[in-house]
Amino acid sequence: MATVEERFAAVPYCYLLTAGRQSGRPHEIEIWFVARGDTVYLLNGGGKRPPGESDWVRNLRADPMARLRISGVPFMATARFPAEGSPEDREHRAAIVAKYSGSKDAGDLTGWRDTGFLVALDLTPAEGRPPG
Repeated sequence: MATVEERFAAVPYCYLLTAGRQSGRPHEIEIWFVARGDTVYLLNGGGKRPPGESDWVRNLRADPMARLRISGVPFMATARFPAEGSPEDREHRAAIVAKYSGSKDAGDLTGWRDTGFLVALDLTPAEGRPPG
C-alpha cells in the first residue's frame, strides 16, 4: 500500500481537526503540510501568537489525538513535537519551506522556517469513519 507521502505529495492543503483543550468542541483548520512516509509535518508560526502557541498546537499538547483529512481521505493522527534543532526538526522545516517556496501565496518563508514550531502527526487510516 502506498504511503501518505506517495499518495498526497502534490496536495497543497490538509485539514486538521483537534478537540478544544477547554471546551472539548471540534476545531478544524486548513494548513500547509509535508508528508514523509506516513507522518505529516506542520509548521506553526507567522500569526498573531508566538510559534507554538496557536490554538491548534495548544489543543494537541492537551490531547495529542486528532483527525486529519487530505483530499477528502480521513486519517487518525497522534501528535508529537520533535525536539527543536534535532535532525528530524531541521529536515522537515526545510521540506515544508521547499514545498511552498515560489507559490503565489508564499513570499519569503525563511523567517517562518527558522522560527516556526514543528508538529509531527503520525497517521493511521480512518477509512470507514466519517471525516471530522
